[in-house]
Amino acid sequence: MIGVVLKILRRPHNMGISILILTLNEQANLPVCLAAVAWSDDVVVVDSFSQDDTVAVAERLGARVYRRAFDDFAGQRNYALDQIPFKHEWVLHLDADEIVTPALQAELQAAVADGRFDAWRVPSRMMFMGRWLRYSGLYPSYQVRLGHRDRFRFKQVGHGQREDLAPERIGTLREPYLHYSFSKGLTDWFDKHNRYASAEAREAARLSENGGGFDWSGLTARDPTRRRRALKVLSTRLPFRPLLRFLYMYILRRGFLDGHAGLTYCRLLAIYEYMIVLKMRELAAGEMSIGRSGRAGGCENHQR
Repeated sequence: MIGVVLKILRRPHNMGISILILTLNEQANLPVCLAAVAWSDDVVVVDSFSQDDTVAVAERLGARVYRRAFDDFAGQRNYALDQIPFKHEWVLHLDADEIVTPALQAELQAAVADGRFDAWRVPSRMMFMGRWLRYSGLYPSYQVRLGHRDRFRFKQVGHGQREDLAPERIGTLREPYLHYSFSKGLTDWFDKHNRYASAEAREAARLSENGGGFDWSGLTARDPTRRRRALKVLSTRLPFRPLLRFLYMYILRRGFLDGHAGLTYCRLLAIYEYMIVLKMRELAAGEMSIGRSGRAGGCENHQR
């Protein structure tokens, strides 16, 4: 990651894109994340009352900081888009454990100049155990990360947010950002995914109560984002969900080609799926009331 930062610091500055970063206890990740967007003259951090030095680090490195109690990811980002006076019309949405590469920065500027779309999907590269998970990381996994501040908003789905915008108004970029989801260690990853599992169980219960409504055509859609989301919803209705998730990631998606890192990551995802299953059972039995998944730190990302 140091080599990436050195390349970043040599970049020319860009004046056309604002940056929005959601944080909770991100003092370790924030310096590298901010260095990666040093080309922007408008960086905003929305912090969910961190208990470490996140706010001090952000302010020291030139970001504008706003603090807001976390409700959900869509709520945080929509608050920023509605209430914060961004300097530029286009806003890039990031998490503190993500790095914008020089190649992506150049493509972002080209996208802003393009003018055909209201928002843009950006692929990510999952980094784990010192390597890129090319296969088990579901590359390229797209999320809408760049958007015009006045033309789209987010809606909360499961543990993360999703764009509330017609697909034909969204373009797709080729260059990925780097995602260091494990940068704060496995303890942080498990804490985060415990919260995510609660939100996913609640979303699965909501879908079950509503009945029907499944996007069957999405399973064969050409749009990879729509296809991934349809598979995710379908998985909540299948037996042996953790095992199926492992087999899908490790065999069908060829996670075994990622070596030991791929095997470890696929096992972790199977554990995460089992956490969701157990929480769904608790909800069904009325043994547990799962409240809102309450803390910031990431966007909706199926391969976390």
